[in-house]
Amino acid sequence: MSNTANVSASRRIEALLDGNSFVEIGNLVTARNTDFNIQQKDTPADGVITGYGLVDGRLVYVYSQDASVLNGAMGEMHAKKIVNIYKLAMKVGAPVIGLIDCAGLRLQEATDALNAFGRLYLAQSMASGVVPQITGIFGTCGGGMAIVPTLTDFTFMEEKNAKLFVNSPNAIDGNYEAKCNTASAKFQSEEAGIVDGTGSEDEVIAKIRELVTYLPSNNEDDDTFVECTDDLNRACAGIEGAAGDTSILISNIADNYAFFEVKKDYAKDMVCAFIRMNGQTVGVVANRTEIIGEDGKATEKFDGLSAEGCEKAASFVEFCDAFSIPVVTFTNVKGYKATMCQEKKLAKAAAKLIYAFTNASVPKVNVIVGEAYDSAYVAMNSKSIGADIVYAWPTASIGMMDAEQAVRIMYADEIKASDDAKATIAEKTSEYAKLQSSVEAAAKRGYVDTIIEAQDTRKYVIGALEMLYTKREDRPAKKHGCVL
Repeated sequence: MSNTANVSASRRIEALLDGNSFVEIGNLVTARNTDFNIQQKDTPADGVITGYGLVDGRLVYVYSQDASVLNGAMGEMHAKKIVNIYKLAMKVGAPVIGLIDCAGLRLQEATDALNAFGRLYLAQSMASGVVPQITGIFGTCGGGMAIVPTLTDFTFMEEKNAKLFVNSPNAIDGNYEAKCNTASAKFQSEEAGIVDGTGSEDEVIAKIRELVTYLPSNNEDDDTFVECTDDLNRACAGIEGAAGDTSILISNIADNYAFFEVKKDYAKDMVCAFIRMNGQTVGVVANRTEIIGEDGKATEKFDGLSAEGCEKAASFVEFCDAFSIPVVTFTNVKGYKATMCQEKKLAKAAAKLIYAFTNASVPKVNVIVGEAYDSAYVAMNSKSIGADIVYAWPTASIGMMDAEQAVRIMYADEIKASDDAKATIAEKTSEYAKLQSSVEAAAKRGYVDTIIEAQDTRKYVIGALEMLYTKREDRPAKKHGCVL
């Protein structure tokens, strides 16, 4: 490792990797540009430490930017070192982890630096879907550098000092940093949805290490299996109470109750997480209608499937499909969120979600745990768009809309003319529910494969995934779809 390398850049690598496992590559590389007398400035390792090491015994490639060298700005050789790491990762089939602290474009190198950005973008794009890419942002990540984390699969930010922006907050008309800090970890995680998790520097590094243990090294080798020490047939008593806050449900069915949620602070009406079931990594997508606090009371409630929730889930499903990770969904949705702002992008976002599920060829299991109404239910990995197995709890309901609402529309004249409107509504509602929106009615039509007790969810899902382990599926011959 370069003796003159910045302590922070070196320390981050040491904290990320297993002890004494890091091997540096390209430590003697320096800037070769001579414009503006840049050769008179010391540029050790050209501002970025690159190499490989182990995370929990598994090979990863890593680069860590050194802000003490020209503020970590990216130039020709700086980018060349990172691109070299990507080339090696693609040959070997191992994840790439970038630790960012960069002032952006190196002005002294101008077009060479711009070309450097392009070469890095190309390397990242070629690696997408081949090896997992993870970014940790610890300092500035601005301008063209802001594209780098969005080309990776998962991004984490240090919560106090890290900045992520294309345009600085003060450069946006009508805005300033004190009014709305668009570069902050809070904004990028809660509003933009780019960041998967935030925390202190040590917490971010710990999250990256944990995430790596869930992910395969590449799109061909499945090295995520671990020995399962949990009871495969463990009953999840009381799980029916978690139909609203499905993050609780997910933790209950997972091996040893452990799960890793991504984009936790964004689009909270949708939960996306990695868990293990019988030792196998599984991607979970679940509707959420409420968040239950430690006191057992709801702290937040959500009404309908949002555009942001659709996009969040679609991106997650696409990642799982690229790396052959099975997908399990938990459906509990009345319909789409109805606001003017949502209407601007909801149809397109829902199309992305539907396309992600239909395009995915991995094993897909759906469990209907609550209400499943309207076309929002169809979008949530329903049997009609390709779910391999669909389970439903006895308390679930599936249909066009709530039975009483349907009755009030269908029998409006009859209700109005009735001497006892309440009795008429109750009678017709019971009849409609039995014929059209009950889980039994859906099962009779083949839209539900098996009605299961809530406490048996874990064992049924594990059984379905075992049965689907060797799934193969032919698709139409085409270059790629166009729903983006």
